[in-house]
Amino acid sequence: MKAIIPKNIEEYCLHHSSARDKLLHELERYTNKHCDYPQMLIGPFEGALLAMLVRLTGARRILEIGCFTGYSALCMAEALPKSGRLTTCEIDPKRATIARSFFKRNRHGRKINLLLGPALESITQLPRATKFDFVFIDADKENYVNYYEAVLPRLRPGGLIVADNVLWSGHVLAPKNKTDRAVVKFNKHVHLDPRVECVMLPVRDGVSLIRKR
Repeated sequence: MKAIIPKNIEEYCLHHSSARDKLLHELERYTNKHCDYPQMLIGPFEGALLAMLVRLTGARRILEIGCFTGYSALCMAEALPKSGRLTTCEIDPKRATIARSFFKRNRHGRKINLLLGPALESITQLPRATKFDFVFIDADKENYVNYYEAVLPRLRPGGLIVADNVLWSGHVLAPKNKTDRAVVKFNKHVHLDPRVECVMLPVRDGVSLIRKR
């Protein structure tokens, strides 16, 4: 993943942000050492941003699409109240096993329910009355529009969707392949949707904050 901002600037920002839980550092090291595509882990800076957004919105029910090894889920769960709940979707059994092992070791892990399987199927199988205050989308880019349309009806008015990788290492400026075009399509879809308001931030690989009207 190509950095959108200089690494030293991101490190300076991180140094002047509140420290994260020590277990998150261990999870980051484990992911980098043992997992394919470790760059998919959001890292401490974006994790801190997610936690802050959860607190600012007062979210109590969170849906995450794309758990990976559980770093982002733990960041958001930490910001939830004791009665809060986070549902996370992961398609890869190995990653799900790693995530669950770290959830068990964290006092906020009890707030997390991991659903194994394709996210669109998992969302469809949720009770019809299930609603969310906050949604984090960070999975396969080709399905971003589908994920967005699946979760928007389940998001309360005023609720927030956070979509990761919306700048896609800058490839959105000159898309060349299927994935590039999928990210461009998603960004345009959200921009033209009258049901929401959106601000796109150049944080790491690009983050869109999408508020349901």
